[in-house]
Amino acid sequence: MHERVIPASPNWYCGRCSDTNQRGVMGFGARNTVYLLDVSAESCSVLGDLSGHKERVSGFSFCRQAGQDQLCASSSDDGTVKFWDADDRVLLKEHSGHQGTIVALHWSPADKNLVVSGDDKGVVVCYWFNTGDCSSFFPLPKALFSLSCSPHSWKLLALGYKQGIILLVDVSKKGEVLHRLRGHEDEIHSLSWSPSTPALEQGDAPQDPPGEEEGSGGYLASGSRDQTIRVWSTDTGRGITTLKLPYLKKRGGGVGGGGGAGGGKDRLWLSVHWPDDRPSQLLSSCFSGELVLWDLGASGKQKWSVLGSGDQNHSRIVFNMSSVRLASGRQLLLTTSMDREIKCWDLASLECVWTLPTLGGSVYALSFSPVATGLLALGGADQMIRSWDTLSLQNPYLTKTFWQGIRSKITALVWHPSREGSLAFGTDDGKVGIYDAFSNKPPQISSSYHHKTIYRLAWGPPLPPLSFGGAGERPSCSLYSCGGEGAILQHDPRSLASDACNIDKLIRDTNGIKHKLSPHSDFSWKPDGTVVAVGNEDGSVDVYAAPALKQLCSVQQHNKIINTLQWYHPLAPQPELQYLLASGSSSAKVYVHDLRSACEAPADPPAVISEAFRTLGAHTGKITGLSWSPHHPARLATVSYDHTAQVWDVLKGEGLVNYRGHGNRVMCVEWSPVDPDVVWTGADDFTVHEWKPSKQEFTAPPKGEEQDYSKKPVGLREKNKQKKINMAAGGQREGESPPVGEREASERGTRSVDGERETKAVNGETETKVVTGERGWRERDPKRVNGERETVSVNRERETKARKKARSMLPLSTAMDHRSKEDLLEDCVTLATITHSPGCVPGKGPHLQLGLFSDRPALHSMFQEEEEAHLAAGHPDSVVYLRLWSGDVEGALRTATERGELNDHLLAIAPTGGYRVWVRTVQDYVKQLCLQDQHLKAASFLLSINKLHEAIELLHSHKMYREAIALARARLPDQDVVLKGLYVSWAAALEKDGHLSAAAKCYVAAGAGFDAAKVVSKKSDAPSLRAAATIARLAGESQLAHTIALRCAKGLAASLDWVGAQQVLKAQEVSSSKGVHRLCFCVAEILSAALTECEAVSSHPWARPGPPRGGSGPEPPQDRVRAVWQQEFGVAGGSGVTSLLKDLASVEKSQLSSSSPAHQVCLLHVCLSTTCLSVYYMSVCLLHVCLSATCLSVYSMSVCLSTPCLSVYSMSVCLSTPCLSVCLSTPCLSVCLLHVCLSVYYMSVCLLHVGLSTTCLSVY
Repeated sequence: MHERVIPASPNWYCGRCSDTNQRGVMGFGARNTVYLLDVSAESCSVLGDLSGHKERVSGFSFCRQAGQDQLCASSSDDGTVKFWDADDRVLLKEHSGHQGTIVALHWSPADKNLVVSGDDKGVVVCYWFNTGDCSSFFPLPKALFSLSCSPHSWKLLALGYKQGIILLVDVSKKGEVLHRLRGHEDEIHSLSWSPSTPALEQGDAPQDPPGEEEGSGGYLASGSRDQTIRVWSTDTGRGITTLKLPYLKKRGGGVGGGGGAGGGKDRLWLSVHWPDDRPSQLLSSCFSGELVLWDLGASGKQKWSVLGSGDQNHSRIVFNMSSVRLASGRQLLLTTSMDREIKCWDLASLECVWTLPTLGGSVYALSFSPVATGLLALGGADQMIRSWDTLSLQNPYLTKTFWQGIRSKITALVWHPSREGSLAFGTDDGKVGIYDAFSNKPPQISSSYHHKTIYRLAWGPPLPPLSFGGAGERPSCSLYSCGGEGAILQHDPRSLASDACNIDKLIRDTNGIKHKLSPHSDFSWKPDGTVVAVGNEDGSVDVYAAPALKQLCSVQQHNKIINTLQWYHPLAPQPELQYLLASGSSSAKVYVHDLRSACEAPADPPAVISEAFRTLGAHTGKITGLSWSPHHPARLATVSYDHTAQVWDVLKGEGLVNYRGHGNRVMCVEWSPVDPDVVWTGADDFTVHEWKPSKQEFTAPPKGEEQDYSKKPVGLREKNKQKKINMAAGGQREGESPPVGEREASERGTRSVDGERETKAVNGETETKVVTGERGWRERDPKRVNGERETVSVNRERETKARKKARSMLPLSTAMDHRSKEDLLEDCVTLATITHSPGCVPGKGPHLQLGLFSDRPALHSMFQEEEEAHLAAGHPDSVVYLRLWSGDVEGALRTATERGELNDHLLAIAPTGGYRVWVRTVQDYVKQLCLQDQHLKAASFLLSINKLHEAIELLHSHKMYREAIALARARLPDQDVVLKGLYVSWAAALEKDGHLSAAAKCYVAAGAGFDAAKVVSKKSDAPSLRAAATIARLAGESQLAHTIALRCAKGLAASLDWVGAQQVLKAQEVSSSKGVHRLCFCVAEILSAALTECEAVSSHPWARPGPPRGGSGPEPPQDRVRAVWQQEFGVAGGSGVTSLLKDLASVEKSQLSSSSPAHQVCLLHVCLSTTCLSVYYMSVCLLHVCLSATCLSVYSMSVCLSTPCLSVYSMSVCLSTPCLSVCLSTPCLSVCLLHVCLSVYYMSVCLLHVGLSTTCLSVY
């Protein structure tokens, strides 16, 4: 299904999490998935993955027997061991024999059926694949860390423990201990058996008796955190040799003897591997990612050599090693590391032959360079940017990594349109920067930060004030960023240190907007830089013309937040396609609008567009990305939360290809700039896929209702409980960078006194663990930690106490705000109506008691001594009383303030110290009350010192909006700006919590009728839209009222509630354009009554067909329309026909194509054409002839009739209706109307044959 893939990063701190079979297939665990690679000496390719575990994969191993090397096993933190067929990538069987966390797994090389696994409690489970039998044993009650099965005998098993102990056990005797190997002082990271008996130099090791080395056990190599490698004789249980890791000052550089630096031990993971057919050579990892080859048979002090050169080595510690001999005879070594790279080494030349980059987080952004062809930038949650030369012939995975100055997730990327190598990036903490991809310099960072995540970056023409000045004084293009707080900022790329400017001010000034703008969620510049489309959180899309940002039109199509916008690419072969704008939102639909008329001939006021050129609605999740093909006309790629990517033919409105290769939400998409049959996608599964649409078997996403894919599976949710960590559980070492997007927390040094705080990532989530111990790894007995247990329990009790909610000061109004939705909507309308209507020193030392009988200074000295004694005894209240008696009121109050023990009694005494002391004490007491969550009491004390505005702000800052408004209403004038600000803040909070009706009332009270109507209209039900339209009309926002009323009428008409639709439009009937819509709905209702078989929710009596007029058969529809217009709407003769015709011509309708739905053609165009026809001929008759109101006959109008009749005739051809024919030479209006209406009447027969449901016939 895919071509090239950058997979997820292999899991860290797992002893055996990757393996290779004899055919050159490598498997490694990444998150909760196992990825399979086809390995060669030149490169590798991703074959697929094995998905099924719910939590992190902790072990993986292939079966080594010939003919069964496609079988493999994997273990996971979910407690299961699964068995797979790697060729078919299917699950064969599984077992759950462990109670603890599985830390090690190995498929016995000597027995094709034996699979051994161990957990952190020390339990070892043996599973026989052929029979499904399972047995367990418990050789040592300590934490197991690694294990390895002997390749010489299926009975022998080596077990490595966290305490440095190695056991050799006999599996056939239920884990009987044969030897206990002692020598290591710390965790056993890795164990590896010799393929055969090597000739070892004994060195300082004791000489073994001759012949004892010839047993069946062979040799065992072990790597430990104590920086040593030991080789053991498994027959005698004694050590043969000890190898100390060399300290390499630089990767692949100079060497030093013995052990490394003191800090190296904390960063070490010592993995060992004994290659096949090389019994005298042993491979191991080193301190900083180097690989060392040990020659066990060499003489002399230096028995090792380093693989590769400095730039070929890993940059971080290596966790796993496995080797394979190819059919050509070359032996390759495969390694995984913390640097998120998989490397392949040639063991003959000791050089790195290829490197596969991997990803440690979700991929949020993809961007192709417009200058360097084929250079793809990708960024995501692993806090790194990678530039990938996708056209490289030597290395298909040639990448360069940037990480300096980022320290947070990359959420947006964009290349400069003309400057090669200039790459702008945005992060989830609101940072904007520019990297030079062809240098090693750190990025330039903008001094202006967004408050939330950056969702879009784009280069565009400079806008005021950057556009002022000459050609050399202004930038060629500006960098624009859109953040989650709803602001779009313009940055000057020449000087990012200068403040960025918000474009909202320019929009307000140019368009005279005084109401609050909806928060922006995305934007897209038209490739020629003349127009910018801005998407908003309320689902609207506003289009502005540069550089003044004059609004051209507003697209009111989506009902949810706009996630992505994309103009058609600049290389459009047809000029009419250049104005196509695709938009995707959280409603799982993609709308494409043709904005050519709005951009070339903008209306005043700006047009409101509510009909899409095409609707693409096959996805079942939120739309996250769009990309137009630069090679095909009107071909669009979309990605969604439904885990798929879809390719569309926009002109036909149909899906062409669906890609289902990702295992999680797809976040971004880019069409290849050079290959018309290649698309790139990035997803939440930590992968980037290159795939060809021509090779996909599906044409549409999986069917189903729209789902919320933002919820994570239950098994993958964040774990809140704290537990002890061990190496196999995937924790991190002190000083190492945590996995998957948690580097920032590590760099900030979030560490406790007794250990370190660790994070590990599983499926994009973090699990926090507290590690206690001498080096952050060893367990510590809680009894030995002074006071730790008691302190923890006390803090836990304090944290679990739920704070009581303060009693409401206004219970009646609070209760009134908890009524039904209908009552709340009625409150909004009523409020809007009301608002818009009109030597020996006594007292010291041994003479302390004498101070009472001496003068005042002596008494004060005695008091001072007493105060010190009280403080030492922990009685500060007595100190306060002493200072009060001495007249030091200010000092007494200061003491109570410092200890946070002010009370009402002391506050009552404060005025005796003077006005200044009283005011300061009240202010200090207010701060103390705020810390105690007594905000109402604190506000009351502020009022006592005449600080009204501070009291209101205190209540406001603690989200006590109701009390703050009550206080402001009682004390401030009605037009005070503070009162309006409180209403707006409360409205924003209520809107965020979903209380839209209450938020609307706040907006009305603040005089923001526009915002009130917009908030109420967020609910798309008819009562909400009706109320929103009324509020907008009463507030004087006629354009908004018309838009919402029309939207409400459409919904009512779609549910066949004709009376309701007419009532909504009648309430908004201020100008003739509203009357035109009522006429259209009238014609639609009459036609629907003639065609439908089911009863409408509500309808007018005049809509039903009338009795025959003097003959047999029903009344002709044209007579019915004319009669209803005259009787119900007063449209007859010269009553506004000319203006109706002009307004009717401006009614928007979507264009027809061969792929347009039949019901759209039948109702929309027939009703609209019938209405236009009627009004047009009535106008012609008025202008040229005397129109008889009774017979509506037209004389000698054949020239004027030719064009409308031709339109009707072409409609009959498009609909393929045999009975629809119009005589072009007939100059009579009644004949034309008769033919049109008869065609629509007989069209019901056609509709019944194609099985169209009459309930879905809508007017628009």
